[in-house]
Amino acid sequence: MRAMTRVVACGALALLLVATVVRAAGEAEAKAVAAAKSWLALVDAGKYGPSWDAAAATFKSAVTRTDWERMAASARVPFGKLLSRELAASKAVSSLPGAPDGNYVVIQFKTAFEHKAQAVETVTAVLESDGAWRVTGYFIK
Repeated sequence: MRAMTRVVACGALALLLVATVVRAAGEAEAKAVAAAKSWLALVDAGKYGPSWDAAAATFKSAVTRTDWERMAASARVPFGKLLSRELAASKAVSSLPGAPDGNYVVIQFKTAFEHKAQAVETVTAVLESDGAWRVTGYFIK
């Protein structure tokens, strides 16, 4: 009977640990998605300089503020204003091509703009050393 009690207790502990890990991963993804939405709000408002300021260090090291302002305007202005954005998927990953290993979340949104009814925005967020999630990549198609 004692052996059975130990097995049940060990099984319950294992389930509890798995649930804790899954919940922590879900909370991390939720924080990354919230950071991405906040960052996208700056881009949607045409605040490209402030969006660069709010981005991850890896983003800033890849493109200057001036170049980002130019690139973002040229990519976004033709689409017109944002009509809707819906979270399509998010996935936590620990490695990305051409990037150091770390804690990343790749987020995709189904987005509609005034002049582009169906777009997919992919935002990559990274957990930085200060514990904040920041955008390190943005692609739209």
